[in-house]
Amino acid sequence: MDFTRTPLELELEARTQAFIRDVVIPYEKDPRLGHHGPSDDLRLELVAKAKAAGLLAPHLPKEYGGHDLNHRQQATVFRAAGYSVLGPIAMNIMAPDEGNMHLLHKVANPEQKARYLKPLAAGETRSAFLMTEPDGGAGSDPALLATTAVQSGNHWVINGRKWLITGADGADAAIIMARTGSSATLFLTDMNQPGITIERVLDTIDSSMPGGHAVVNIQDLRLPADQVLGEVDGGFRYAQVRLAPARLTHCMRWWGSAKRAHDIAANYALHRKAFGKPLIEHEGVGFQLADNLADLQMALLMIDHTAWVLDQGARGTAESSMAKLTVSEALFRVADRCVQILGGLGVTGDTPVEQIFREIRAFRIYDGPSEVHRFSIARNLQRDLQKAPH
Repeated sequence: MDFTRTPLELELEARTQAFIRDVVIPYEKDPRLGHHGPSDDLRLELVAKAKAAGLLAPHLPKEYGGHDLNHRQQATVFRAAGYSVLGPIAMNIMAPDEGNMHLLHKVANPEQKARYLKPLAAGETRSAFLMTEPDGGAGSDPALLATTAVQSGNHWVINGRKWLITGADGADAAIIMARTGSSATLFLTDMNQPGITIERVLDTIDSSMPGGHAVVNIQDLRLPADQVLGEVDGGFRYAQVRLAPARLTHCMRWWGSAKRAHDIAANYALHRKAFGKPLIEHEGVGFQLADNLADLQMALLMIDHTAWVLDQGARGTAESSMAKLTVSEALFRVADRCVQILGGLGVTGDTPVEQIFREIRAFRIYDGPSEVHRFSIARNLQRDLQKAPH
């Protein structure tokens, strides 16, 4: 594995760092930031600034205005963007849009790309991915998928209920996963269709994603057959196309936020004095900062290795699972220590650390909680051991 950074990667990293520092961070106290994320007018304002800086959707191919970055290059740029929780939103690399763009680019036909991917890539629209369900439906176990799609002539009729759907409120389009017989199929739809109702936006611990997380009811939604994304019954397979890279880009973005929290805590510890000397000289604080650096470095290497695996053309399912597990827990330790180092200041909104702590706590659950990843890793280990010669 080559750790050399390409000139394009280094240039984009420097430009992104400057953009986040000079343009994005001043927006962090904007009154348009609500409990359910930034308003759409704030998002569009930030997107316009990223476009002017040549940093909009840098991961996408050049035909969509991006820089055609591979996964390793994305890791560098996404980490720099994540230094502010608004950075990925400004640069149009935030979940769920970034993962949906990846899936559409890989699977959608030309007509679907023109209708859905092009405006999404330009930051003109937002999207949602409707998979997770309440009431015992699909969550960490997609086999429990309860939403159904039944063919009716040249249409499909979809019924079901989804929840924790990020960005659904205000989204222009969505990808719906529904059961078709014994398998599943992905469908593309506009969100303003009859049959789609947003019941409510949930109050959640995090607050960085536009539109928050909603409960969505789907009742007798009729979609023409050309709204199928990919092949009928290919839903679970296509979800894997989205899943491994999306797990990893979450790690990239939140790494940047954890680094921001660490930098704030380290600077505070350097200048804040207690018991006759700066906090950083007390082992109880200095050792926490040292552990932060170790966790950040470990997480960075896990991210870059998994990105390298994906760049070799491998599915990277196991590697991304281990990265999601390890990185989410390491970054949470970093954020938790930063709150502790800041003391009372750490639980106020006077620094971004309190929000970063909340966001990374939620990160340990979405895209698979730690326990599910441990279960998957252990199951794969058992399978490999059983196949090995004795």
